Amino acid sequence: MSEELNNNVEEQDINELMRVRREKLKELQDAGKDPFHITKYDVKNTSKQIKENYEQFEGKDVVIAGRIMAKRIMGKASFCHIQDGEGKIQSYVSTNDLGEEAYKEFKTMDIGDIVGIEGFVFKTKTEEISVHAKKVVLLSKSLRPLPEKFHGLKDTDLRYRQRYVDLIMNPEVKETFEKRSKIIKGIRKVLDNKEYLEVDTPILNVIAGGATAKPFITHHNTLDMDLYLRIANELYLKRLIVGGFPKVYEMGRMFRNEGISIKHNPEFTNIELYSAYEDYHDMMDLTEEIISTVAKEVCGDTKISYQGVQIDLTPTWKRVTMIDVVKEVTGIDFNDIKSDEEAVKVANDLHIEIEGDANWGTILNLVFEEKVEQTLIQPTFVCDYPVEVSPLTKRKVSDPRLTERFELFIGAREYANAYSELNDPIDQKERFLDQVRQRESGNEEANMMDDDFVMSLEYGMPPTGGLGIGVDRLIMLLTDSASIRDVLLFPTMRPIAK
Repeated sequence: MSEELNNNVEEQDINELMRVRREKLKELQDAGKDPFHITKYDVKNTSKQIKENYEQFEGKDVVIAGRIMAKRIMGKASFCHIQDGEGKIQSYVSTNDLGEEAYKEFKTMDIGDIVGIEGFVFKTKTEEISVHAKKVVLLSKSLRPLPEKFHGLKDTDLRYRQRYVDLIMNPEVKETFEKRSKIIKGIRKVLDNKEYLEVDTPILNVIAGGATAKPFITHHNTLDMDLYLRIANELYLKRLIVGGFPKVYEMGRMFRNEGISIKHNPEFTNIELYSAYEDYHDMMDLTEEIISTVAKEVCGDTKISYQGVQIDLTPTWKRVTMIDVVKEVTGIDFNDIKSDEEAVKVANDLHIEIEGDANWGTILNLVFEEKVEQTLIQPTFVCDYPVEVSPLTKRKVSDPRLTERFELFIGAREYANAYSELNDPIDQKERFLDQVRQRESGNEEANMMDDDFVMSLEYGMPPTGGLGIGVDRLIMLLTDSASIRDVLLFPTMRPIAK
């Protein structure tokens, strides 16, 4: 049978089952037993609580509720498995306990129906902890059959689109999002303990700044002006440092109008933090502390496995300059390259494609991205980026071609980006102007001029360390998830054509 024909048959079967279920609902409604009229059910216990504390619950009355995931009808007695928010538990249901009419109603209930069960706890002959039902209440009628009737929910795109069904059918998916919550709480706990202040900054921005990215554009009708969904919150957070807050952070959604891949979603969760009187070396220490602490809390160890590769997150991590790591991998020492022309020749010899204007700094960064990133498996801080690709970063006094910036790489992916923040308003304005020139030359991802931010720096910003961590990528790492869509409850998807 062809796949298309098989799908048509499957759809017909589903439609028939849905028709039967609607008829059952109509019968209940006609009998004055509409489950959708129930507004509350007093749940007193959970499956996990009962199963983990059987000695305390044996023979005691309990009240549970959940979704019927399996049923086995055996004449005047039956078994069903109920799935609640914490797991599954079996229930024994019989006509002797419920009565003829109530037991008949139970037998007509479907897989997927949500029920409440009152009864006492016992073990079956096979030693399975169960609830001996004395009363079963239908709380919600499932009008659509669960996908296990049709070979399970295996289609990846369908799982992302119908996350609600994915969560019902695949318990391990739920565990991922429970871990996600723990990771986010863990990050906050580290920062709160260090007296960072959590703040909120605008999501709708007049200027798309703080990162190299293409923004989403919207329009405010009353003001008759375009606005941008934020690509980063850096410039607002640094204004707060100017204003006198010593330590601030914000965790929230960012939006970038770019491609979708296993590493990228148009909206994603990021954390940025800033601390006055600190530099990028302090940010390295903090990054190690955040990630290793959260890994230990969530995974139980700082040694983890990601997609079959063993990763050791135990501090301290390797710290290397971009120039040195490029030399390690390629044998090319950019300290020996004295001109832009020599740098271009190096790129050509390495078969690296150059787009737009190229100079020593941009080519150093290109060689790193093309030849080195893929080799950085264990946690590595790559430091001292060229000034051309770091428009918001303080220059190194010892070498003004470079900046006090690092990125963290684990498993050949970037996880964090940090600076000793540029607080010289004159230098910052010149960098913005250079970015504006790049935009005018066709680079849609270059920064826009932010005169108000320059003005804030003119009032004086103390030496400041800043750090950004890709929260979704960190969650991918700590949950061993291959795609960013696996750690987003509702990832961006193209609508299904009707």
